[in-house]
Amino acid sequence: MALALALGACKPAPEPEIVAPTTEARPSRLCGDGGLLITELYGAVATQIDWTASELECAGMPRPNGQGARLRFAGAVDNGERRVAIIIAIPDLRRNESGNEYASNVTLIEEGSGRFFSTLDLGNCLTDITTLDVLDASSDRFSIGGALYCVAPLAEVNGNSSVTIPELQFVGLLDWSAS
Repeated sequence: MALALALGACKPAPEPEIVAPTTEARPSRLCGDGGLLITELYGAVATQIDWTASELECAGMPRPNGQGARLRFAGAVDNGERRVAIIIAIPDLRRNESGNEYASNVTLIEEGSGRFFSTLDLGNCLTDITTLDVLDASSDRFSIGGALYCVAPLAEVNGNSSVTIPELQFVGLLDWSAS
């Protein structure tokens, strides 16, 4: 009987509280407050991209051996079903410099699929840098904006397809101290 009373006094442990994850957007600091990428892709990866700072990942850094800069933009496409990354390499871009018609290499990666598309040489895409604003006292971090124009498709590196990017508008980050 004492055992029955003792068991009756025991109550099941309360269920642990389950807290749903928040669905807040990523902080805009990933690409600065004005980060964006707008383009339409044609061909093997056909989609319209209109990313703003809250849905965009970006990074910019010097290219190896101090040969210009590399800008990377990534985000979800097709209602989140796929992710793509676009990398713009601008070999002739120098620190604190803006201008028109920088010859550029462009690579598009369909993340998780093993598909890569890239320009064959520097003559196919040009980048205009229209804004370059210092972001901090070090003068190493910039908000960089402009447009990319390609006159030829990006060939698939490991296949027979291609992707065309006729025009791409961007605002991202460039950190000259990054490695």
